[in-house]
Formats: sequence, C-alpha cells, structure tokens
Amino acid sequence: MKTKFHTKLSIIYFPFLFLFTSFFPPTYQIARLKYSGGGDWYVSPTSLPNLIRFCNKNLGTNFNEEESIVEVGSKDIFNFPFVHMTGHGNVIFNQQEAENLRNYLIAGGFLNVNDSYGMKPFIAKEMKKVFPELDFVELPLSHPIFHQKYNFPNGIPKIHEHEGKPAQAFGIIYNGRLVCFFNFESDLGDGWEDPEVHHDSEETRQKALKMGANIIQYVFMGENSKKW
Repeated sequence: MKTKFHTKLSIIYFPFLFLFTSFFPPTYQIARLKYSGGGDWYVSPTSLPNLIRFCNKNLGTNFNEEESIVEVGSKDIFNFPFVHMTGHGNVIFNQQEAENLRNYLIAGGFLNVNDSYGMKPFIAKEMKKVFPELDFVELPLSHPIFHQKYNFPNGIPKIHEHEGKPAQAFGIIYNGRLVCFFNFESDLGDGWEDPEVHHDSEETRQKALKMGANIIQYVFMGENSKKW
C-alpha cells in the first residue's frame, strides 16, 4: 500500500506513518487520551492491550502491545496516528487543548471515543470547541467501518447494557474524512477487557473485538487511509 497523507501537516507530524508496508515494518503504539474534567480517562486498563493483541493476530498489524498515554494539549499526540478516549462523565478541553486536538485530527490523526457511560453530553459539547462548524452525525449501516474484515450489517453491536437504549455509532467528518468515531450505548471497551472483569460471554467479547478491529482496519487500511 502506498502511503498517502491528508495534508502537508501530515508529512510534518506523521513522518513514520508507513504501516503495513513490506519495506519498513516498525512497531506502532496506540495512545490513550488523558483529559481534564473529572472523568475517569484511565478506566478499563486491559481493554486496549487486548484489542491490540487481537489486531496483531487477526489483521497482521504490528502494534506495541503496551498503550501509551498522551494529554490532549501535548504535541506528543502527533506521534500517534490513533488515539483512544474513554471514561464516565465529564470532559473538559481548554482552548489550547481544543486547538491542538483540531490540528492533530486535520493533520491525519484519528480519535476513537468509547462511552463507558455518561459521556455523550460532555463529549458533544467539548468537540464543538474542536470543530465549531461540525456536529456528530450518526453513521449509516452502509458505512464501510461496519464492513471491513468483519461484517456488521446491523451496525455497531450492543456490548454493555446501560439504559436500555440501542447502540449507536456517531462520527465527525472533516472534508470527507472520518476523524472521530464515537460509540454510544455500546461500550466496546467493556468487551475488550479481560473476561473476568465484566464476565461478558465469549460471543459478546468477540463481537466487541471484531468491531474494534474494523475501526483499526478502516483507519489504517480502508477508506480513511486513502485520505492521507
């Protein structure tokens, strides 16, 4: 696959984004986003390592199995093409953090947001600081993120029950490119955790891991990669 970059900023900030090439197979690291506001950004510590192992085994990726931690306002965020955010409740971005996150996403980065519970009103408000001109839109069942290696004809799977609401997948689309994916009333991260944490069935965990792998594949090898 020939690497493509979304903007000139991508060349500056993502000089090592040559994933899945036979010429230079480095190890990449996925980062967890640390944010302010009181929400537990650190929740579900086994989720990302398990997803990474699943992707390395089933997609042929070469990710470092240990997640990194990056703050919203840090320039270090540009070292990670994929950043994961999760938690319960409140989220706050100050102006500098919002600008930094916007620059990161415009430059080719991707933000995956997992609603452990209660994040929706807060993340919607804070992402308005990042993209005042854009809103979250619900992704249709035909969206390719649901049809990568694993097919989800009914959309994002329901992993954890919160309030009896259906699982939904939302996105922020900038210049035709999905830059942020937000799962609501699904809690994929719950299903990525070690089985003894939530006692989810193996079938449920597999659904969560496969949907997570679809997100990874879409970002690095699917339609989104063509926007780089």
